[in-house]
This record gives sequence, C-alpha cells and structure tokens, in this order.
Amino acid sequence: MASLAGLLKGAGHTVTGSDQNVYPPMSTELQAMGISYNEGYRPGNLEPRPDIVVVGNVVSRGNPELEEVLIRKLRYTSAAATIKEEFIWGRHSLAVAGTHGKTTTTSLLAWALESAGLKPSFLIGGVAENFGSSFRLTDSKYFVIEADEYDTAYFDKGPKMWHYLPDTAIVNNIEFDHADIYRDEEAYKFAFARFINLVPKNGVVIAGWDSPVVRELTPKSPAPVESFAYGDVTAPPANQAHWHARDVEFNESGTQFRAFRSSEEWGQVDTPLAGAFSVRNVLAVIAAAESVKADRDGVREGLRTFKSVKRRMELRAEVRGVAVIDDFAHHPTAIRETIDAVRQKYKGRRIVAVYEPRSYTAQRREFQGEYAKAFQGADEIVFASLYRPDRYTKETALDLQQLVRELSASGKGAKELKDADAIVADLMPRLKERDVVLIMSNGGFGGIHQKFLDALAERS
Repeated sequence: MASLAGLLKGAGHTVTGSDQNVYPPMSTELQAMGISYNEGYRPGNLEPRPDIVVVGNVVSRGNPELEEVLIRKLRYTSAAATIKEEFIWGRHSLAVAGTHGKTTTTSLLAWALESAGLKPSFLIGGVAENFGSSFRLTDSKYFVIEADEYDTAYFDKGPKMWHYLPDTAIVNNIEFDHADIYRDEEAYKFAFARFINLVPKNGVVIAGWDSPVVRELTPKSPAPVESFAYGDVTAPPANQAHWHARDVEFNESGTQFRAFRSSEEWGQVDTPLAGAFSVRNVLAVIAAAESVKADRDGVREGLRTFKSVKRRMELRAEVRGVAVIDDFAHHPTAIRETIDAVRQKYKGRRIVAVYEPRSYTAQRREFQGEYAKAFQGADEIVFASLYRPDRYTKETALDLQQLVRELSASGKGAKELKDADAIVADLMPRLKERDVVLIMSNGGFGGIHQKFLDALAERS
C-alpha cells in the first residue's frame, strides 16, 4: 500500500492514508515521499472528503473508517484494481508470481531491465536497494510487478495477481501457503492456474520446473512456456526452452555460474546473491529479459551489480565478528532455502537461526512436521512465542515445545523464548566471533535486529 501511495503521488494525485503498526522500511519510505498517514482508523480520517478510497486487504467489516466509507457511500476500490486501472493498462506487464522468491525476483528483474536501458516502471513488495524504493513510474512501456496470490480485499476474495494483466509471467514455484484464506491445496493451485490462463498467446509463461505443481499447471497455458531449473536435471517437454545453470560456485562474494538455454550458452553470470534458490531466480529473470529482447550485456551487468532487497537475506551489520542477517522467510521451504543459502555463503561459520512465527500460516499446525525439517541446516535455533496465540486452539496452533523437543532430539540446540528482549539476553553470552545470527520474521519482531547490534557493540 505504501508503494501504491507513492505511485499515485507520482502520477499527480494527492494521497493520504490510515494504518496501524507501521514499521520500517515502509514507514520511513512514506516519510521520505512526504505522504502523511494517520495511526489508527477513525471516521475523521476521511476529511477532507476523498475522491476515492483504496481499501487494503487487511481491512474488514467492523473497521470504523471502512464503516464510515460505506455509510457515506464514498467511492471505494481495491489496491490491485487501482494498479491495473491506473498503471498497467496499455503497458507490457511483467508479473512475478510464486509462493517463494517473488520480491527478490521482481527487484532483480526491474534492475536487469534498467541496466539494459529499458527504464521500466515497477511495483515491489519491498525496498529494492538499487533503486532505494519499492516503486517507480516512468514513460516506459514495461511495468514490472510482484504478483501476490493473497486476496484482494474483503469485497474481492480473488488473489491480487488476477488483476495484473500479465504479458510475461514468471511462476517461480507453487507450494501450499496462506492457509488462512485458501481452504486447501487445490484452491491454492486454482489461483495460479487462472493466473497462468490470463497470459495472452503472444506473451510467455516462465515456469520453475523444479516445482512439481508448476510442471503440472503450465503445460495447459495458451501462451508459450519457457521452463527453468537449478541444474540440467529435468528434460523440458517438446517445444519448450529449458533454462539451467552449469558450473555453479558459491562463496562469500556471491554466486557464479554459466546460464544455458537448452544446449546454447547464454553467458557467464556473476551475482552477489547466495543459494540455489537465487540461481533459479536469476534464470527466471534472464528468461524474462530475453522475452522482451533486452540487451544481454546490460542484463549481465544488472545481475552483477544487484544489491538485493531490504529484509531478504539482508546483512544488517557485522559487529565484533558476529554477522546479523534479516530475512522475511516464514514458510518452511523458504526457511530451509534461506538457511542453506547462508550456509553456502558463510562456509564453516556457526549459524544461529532466530525465528518468529508471525503470519497466519506460520502459526498453524499444518506445517509442524515441515518446520522440524526446515531448521536442520542451523546449528542452534531459538523460537519466539507465537505472535497471536489467541487466534488458534490447541489443535490448530503450531506446537513450539514439540518442535523444540524434535530438534533437540536430532542434536540441535533449540528453545522457545517469549520475545525479542528475552532472545537477545539469552544468546548474547554465547555468541562468538564468526557466528552468524539469522533472524527470520515477516514483521518487525520487536526491533530485535538493532537490539542485537547494540548489545554486540557494547560488549567488551
């Protein structure tokens, strides 16, 4: 919503807003843009009378400001519909979908196209560090957008990505998520099946072939399909290009590999990104760039100079030899891949994984067994207590104590602590030079990152 506010202001509109619990980086971005917002929802926030109210998907009936909108018959719409109507019609939409990796892949694609001279507009669910922003509006015909499968609004329960008119659609992977809004895996798969079906015949679907569900759904696309995978391990169907990596090398400076389309070498890739999932993201971006005939040398330079996204394996700082990393991961697969990437990047260093189960899905019992597997790559694991335990019953909530027992039985140091302050106090005496503290949460986590850095700086 903050990014959309910036786009609308850039298009010449006067923009105000209401929210609660606004935290960086979006709070600081709003301030930098000069967009004022009210903390909390009140009918008085609707003065002066707005021409249109954009209702975010976290707002539901009973919200006092929304109720006033309905009583006064103010014109209202959703964020996704506004994006489509104001910015995507008439442009070539490059939409990045998938359960994992959307924000990084979208940011990388925008920067690769920028480096190739195409000057795309973009809208991303995070701050792309190369641009210092999560959005941009240009006169380019290309619009790069993160295509989220979360629901659109209380009055439109379809996913936001259905609104984005994809011409080039990246589908990185599909794995059941958002159990709070999708009743089961079939409903989740249908959301992506329809997204794929929106791509016109002169467009392209770029499909992550490492994902079984993507392999199941994308062959039904009316548009051509370009498949990609980490290695040359899955034979592509007839008439489909197969992007893959060879000679992959991981180190503290990043990742190097040779990119191929079938048997033809596209070129050498050097990226500061880490991990196998980053190789897949890069291959998807290369395929998307090729679909719009972007200059290859420019794309390679973009891959080389990419600075990542805030809160995606972001090194906050290294103090007294201890690296503190911030990551948004909350799904078991994303956690496993992130830990693996940190392991590949920081070879030989002890990894302490600190995790806050915060999202609806993260706090539910469905992933109990998967979490036990996801944290196996860490040396020590510390869990914060459930963010909102009141939302769940004993039968539906993630059982952290059971998870601690399972990890402990496998030889891992594991424990549950109440909050950020308790975690910092517990870990600080045991942190040593060359340790890596990987903090994973999709929220602010009580400012834990800075608390660690301050404590490390004060340590004698």
